[in-house]
Amino acid sequence: MEQAADIHAHLAQRLRSLRAERGLTLDGLAERTGVSRSMISLIERGESSPTAVILDKLAGGLGVTLASLFDETEQAGASPLSRRPEQRVWRDPESGYLRRNLSPPGFPSPIELVEVVVPAGARVAYDTGRRSVGVSQQIWMVEGEIEIGLGADTYRLFAGDCLCMDIEQPTIFRNLSGEPARYLVALTTEAKLHNR
Repeated sequence: MEQAADIHAHLAQRLRSLRAERGLTLDGLAERTGVSRSMISLIERGESSPTAVILDKLAGGLGVTLASLFDETEQAGASPLSRRPEQRVWRDPESGYLRRNLSPPGFPSPIELVEVVVPAGARVAYDTGRRSVGVSQQIWMVEGEIEIGLGADTYRLFAGDCLCMDIEQPTIFRNLSGEPARYLVALTTEAKLHNR
């Protein structure tokens, strides 16, 4: 339970900070995202367990990646090493999918790495669309299989397969198998590449 409380506190602080940096009120972010003002307020106070879909909508409205909501702000002197026990883990309360931020928190890097485990039979659908920052993403299947719908296209990935993705379109992840699927996400944004 301690890690769950920690991740909710982190998400609350990160969302408040990103919203303030962009000069957005609760109402302004609600208008941009379609997420109610009251829900955003609950999340920012650490009193709600937001789903992956809601977090993706908020990330899109803030012009950042979903992964960046779990990351730390870049810090001078941050360690380049991320030990597994210290990596931030979050479970989507709706689908049960588990995401682990692998990249060292706060360390300046143009790439973010995330490990995802999708339970058997789970489905997660994102329909956020365009962001103010370009995102490049690849998924490499470690084990199991997953079906990914990208706009009008559908891909079935098995262990060892890698897919380059344009996440600026509706995206659906489905684990149609009876076993969990685990994959690695590598992503970067135009902003991170230009800051190098």
